[in-house]
Amino acid sequence: MAGLPGGDSTLPRRTLRAELLIVLALSLGASGVSSLISFVGAATRPGGLKDQAATLNASHAPGRPWLDLAWQLFGITTALVPVFLVAYLLMREGRAGGALRLIGFDRERPAFDLGRGTGLAAAIGGTGLAFYLAARAAGFNLTVVPESLPDVWWKVPVLIASALQNAVLEEVVVVGYLLRRLGQLGWTPAAALAASAGLRGSYHLYQGIGGLVGNMAMGVVFVLLYRRWGRVGPLVAAHALIDIVAFVGYALLAGKVSWLPTA
Repeated sequence: MAGLPGGDSTLPRRTLRAELLIVLALSLGASGVSSLISFVGAATRPGGLKDQAATLNASHAPGRPWLDLAWQLFGITTALVPVFLVAYLLMREGRAGGALRLIGFDRERPAFDLGRGTGLAAAIGGTGLAFYLAARAAGFNLTVVPESLPDVWWKVPVLIASALQNAVLEEVVVVGYLLRRLGQLGWTPAAALAASAGLRGSYHLYQGIGGLVGNMAMGVVFVLLYRRWGRVGPLVAAHALIDIVAFVGYALLAGKVSWLPTA
């Protein structure tokens, strides 16, 4: 499945461009702009980047666990709305068997998706952690705090749900949907790869230069593997496993091992 063309579309190119811009403006494109503003604020604040923290899963109602849980579930659920929007938009192409099957996000090959995803997570997870520690030590990255939730019964389930939400949203929108639409708009494979990797890096810039560069590199790998496998499923599995290990691992190890930076 090398190249993975976007497929035919009866929609005018102007419509496709407008659709793509709207999807990105409602999801990760807006996150990229927000991330840039956040990074400018951190970079212009007195002190080094590594002395500042970027918290990923924070409490929304400290001291009120049930209200906090409601906010956590609300945030996770609403963050997935762009995925449903993408599924609806892809459905207009008139393919049978589910719109997201067009990008390989279905239940047809669960063993393949999980197996390839696990191997990919193992390869990228360790490399990514080493790169983050090096970037932070060099002063190019903020201290990333994967979670600061209270020690309540729902902490780990919420962290797992948050990891799954991140994985589904990012891989469906930034890889499957974006590459399909750019292919239909006539973009070259190299330009589409650069756009996808650049977008992925942009909404991680709030973490610092290390977050930008590291996630762009991850984006290149994910696009190349998507074109090889023709499926978003393994990428979702890999991303989810990486985030689960990061979120839950931090909850278990923070303050207990010397090599793990904390805020």
